[in-house]
Amino acid sequence: MSNIDKEDEIGAEDMLPEDQQDADAAADDGDYGESELDAAQREVAELKDRMLRMHAEMDNLRKRTQREVADAHKFGIEKFAIALLDVVDNLERALEAGEGNEQALRDGVQLTLDSWHEMMKKFQLERIDAVGESFDPHHHEALSQMPHDEPEGTVVAQHVAGYKLHGRLIRPAKVLVSSGPAE
Repeated sequence: MSNIDKEDEIGAEDMLPEDQQDADAAADDGDYGESELDAAQREVAELKDRMLRMHAEMDNLRKRTQREVADAHKFGIEKFAIALLDVVDNLERALEAGEGNEQALRDGVQLTLDSWHEMMKKFQLERIDAVGESFDPHHHEALSQMPHDEPEGTVVAQHVAGYKLHGRLIRPAKVLVSSGPAE
């Protein structure tokens, strides 16, 4: 097409009445707008589908996590319980062997206590022995004070040992504390 033909074509379009030019432009935009609308509706439908799938996936994840947490609470001490079974077995053996033989019973109880201490180490359960230490309210619970040759504030007797689990106090040692020498 030559430049003259282009000018004729442009010129012919320009010669149409303004209303006709606007109508042609609207018709062109209408076809284009219709396909754009369809594309937008398809995109909205796809996004809605993706959103619903993601919502369902999140709901399933939440439910699965709740089940896993419930199972962890239920079975969290399984390894500890299995280790306790060894202690129970030793106690039963000590009772069987100890009938009529006090030394065998004593030995069995000692073996059981030793296996208990090994199990505690395995699970980072640390015993707090306080006798001779200064009273520490973070680790000790004073049952009473009594006059003693030890300096004031020193633990002189322990009623019950305390315990820490992974460094956190789970039971304070119950102790008797010196109030100093009797006057």
